[in-house]
Amino acid sequence: MTFVDGPVSVHTPASSANLGPGFDAFGLALTLGDTLTAEVTDAGLDVHVEGEGATDVPRDESHLVLRSMHAAFDLMGVKPDGLRLSCRNVVPHARGLGSSSAAIVGGIALARALVRDSDVLMDDLAAFQLATDLEGHPDNVAAAQFGGFTIAWLDGYAASVHRLDVSAEVTVLVPPEPVSTELARGLLPNTVPHRDAAANAGRAALLVAALTGAPGLLLPATEDLLHQSFRAPAMPESHKVMRALRVEGVPAVVSGAGPTVLAFGRGVAGVAPEGWAVHEVEVAARGVHRVDTP
Repeated sequence: MTFVDGPVSVHTPASSANLGPGFDAFGLALTLGDTLTAEVTDAGLDVHVEGEGATDVPRDESHLVLRSMHAAFDLMGVKPDGLRLSCRNVVPHARGLGSSSAAIVGGIALARALVRDSDVLMDDLAAFQLATDLEGHPDNVAAAQFGGFTIAWLDGYAASVHRLDVSAEVTVLVPPEPVSTELARGLLPNTVPHRDAAANAGRAALLVAALTGAPGLLLPATEDLLHQSFRAPAMPESHKVMRALRVEGVPAVVSGAGPTVLAFGRGVAGVAPEGWAVHEVEVAARGVHRVDTP
């Protein structure tokens, strides 16, 4: 039989991309994540969603987890007659914490878990490439799949990743209103001054050192000149919170395309405006992985 009997479950972490200067390259997995459960059935489609996005996401084949599962099934050359999917979502949607990457990476992992001997048909690097193709860029999907701190890049269309073990306490301050990635990207200029690009390259290298052994350098290492200030008009309150934290010496950045603000450390919840959610988390050492089915 091609498929395993009964349901399988996976847990996929949230992720923060960029981390200031590492634009479209750096990713950090966080101990906040979604749990997805799926089972092959004789026919039809049954989708249940609870938590974040429960009132908004579709319940048909256009659901991002399902689309990712079917892309993986196609690559492995199998096709289930029917599917039952349950999503327990914790990652906030459209807040810069990798919710779409969590769905894509989780969907691919679910499909692999449902297929017997799937590692022969699709290994981890092939799964990462598929996730990158579906997401369009590798930074968040790298962290969601491999955990820890990831540096991802593209050689043409080929996705590559280097993963590092890091340990850090992180606080994410999440505004109640979303900002679309498309809007945030649309605010970026086509060119930047050479001195700003050079400064960001230096800060990105410094951030690798700070995260892997020199945490006292996190404040200068998270300085960015390429994207955060240009996106401020779309998220003025987030930018204000980030700047206020940095003035106080707290290494803070806009998470991904925003509007969430990520700060390294604890004790910053009082800076969050009314209505914002605050999550004190850590770096997730594990990326997507199998868990016991509820």
